Amino acid sequence: MPEPPAPDAGTTRRAQPDPRPAGLLFHQLTRASDLTPSQVRAGLAVLRDVIADQGWPPLIWTRSDGYQLGAERAALEAYERKVIKEKLTEFRRFITGTVAPHAAAHPGDKWVRHITAQLNSIESTLDLVNSY
Repeated sequence: MPEPPAPDAGTTRRAQPDPRPAGLLFHQLTRASDLTPSQVRAGLAVLRDVIADQGWPPLIWTRSDGYQLGAERAALEAYERKVIKEKLTEFRRFITGTVAPHAAAHPGDKWVRHITAQLNSIESTLDLVNSY
C-alpha cells in the first residue's frame, strides 16, 4: 500500500512544543504529530524550505534536545557552526575522494576543471566561515 503524501510544513510545525528550549526527539515528534517517520522527515524538509518565507522561528536539531523552533541565539550559532563544519568536511571528502581522482584521470576534461574550480571556491568560503 503506498504511503500517503507528505504533510505540509504546518503539520510538523504544530507538533513542536511552544516552550523553549525544550524540543522533541524524532520519535517524540513522530508520536506528537501522529505521522509516519517518513512523513515527519518530509515535513521537516518542507518546514526548512518555507520557514523564512512564513516568518516562523528557526528550526535546529541537537542531540540532547532534538528538534527545536526558536532557540536562543547561542544555540542557533552553535548549530550553524556545527552544520558549517559538517558541510566543510563533506565537501573536502567529495573533492579528495571523487573529484580529485577524476581530475587526475581526465586532466583535459572541461567538466572536471569547472567543477574543481567551483568546489575549491566553496571549500575556501566554508573554511573561512568555519574559522571565524
